[in-house]
Amino acid sequence: MGVRKRERAEQTKEAKKQVAFAKLNNCPTSPRKMRLVADLVRGQKVELALNILRFSQKEASRKLEKLLLSAINNYVQKNEDANLEEAGLFVKTITVDGGMMLKRLRPAPQGRAHRIRKRSNHVTIVLGSNNNTQSN
Repeated sequence: MGVRKRERAEQTKEAKKQVAFAKLNNCPTSPRKMRLVADLVRGQKVELALNILRFSQKEASRKLEKLLLSAINNYVQKNEDANLEEAGLFVKTITVDGGMMLKRLRPAPQGRAHRIRKRSNHVTIVLGSNNNTQSN
């Protein structure tokens, strides 16, 4: 029983080395605008995703590009001996959730006021590896 637990722990440790993630909290862009860009790179290889983000006209793509580079760097820090080209990194999951909302009031005619909601979002990128060979 103890041997199985130890083997399972080693397998999960190796599986965690194949995955890297990065988070961006309270990004001052509406989640709807960020999801448009996130949908472009979901499931893509890392090199292709970087090219898509670099040449996109949307402002949200700049922030996602920096986040993707951070996730790649996190993978390199975890697997110092692994070759980045052979790893076959791809964007496994990317989630965009609503963040904190700043609420402001804008004066309106006849003594009324309209509420302005300045939205923000939280983005999480998880990178997976296609590399099936385990290094000892």
